[in-house]
Amino acid sequence: MTASVTRKGTTPIKVWVLPDEKEAITQKAKAAGLSASAYLRNVGMGTPVTGVADQEAVLDLVKINADLGRLGGLLKMWLTNDEKLDLEGYEQAGLEAAIVEAMREIKASQALLFQKASEL
Repeated sequence: MTASVTRKGTTPIKVWVLPDEKEAITQKAKAAGLSASAYLRNVGMGTPVTGVADQEAVLDLVKINADLGRLGGLLKMWLTNDEKLDLEGYEQAGLEAAIVEAMREIKASQALLFQKASEL
């Protein structure tokens, strides 16, 4: 059985920083989901540092996009009036109101999607 090599027993590199610089590095490392050591190692080696916030923003965009897909599918179903769909229980005015509300939700979701994408 071979022992895996770890960094614990190796030589550290000391970096002299001011207290506010140390705080900034610590905060950036935390935002990336890394220790300060791993963050500085990645930056020093030229490895891209992706933040946890970026991953959360992407997940938000995926969820919003899925909502848009569901709303679009519902709207298409209403507009095509497929025989499998029982719309006879709806009055014309009620159906139109439901379609208008779905359109409002789609526009709101699109605005939210644009906002989240702009934040990236």
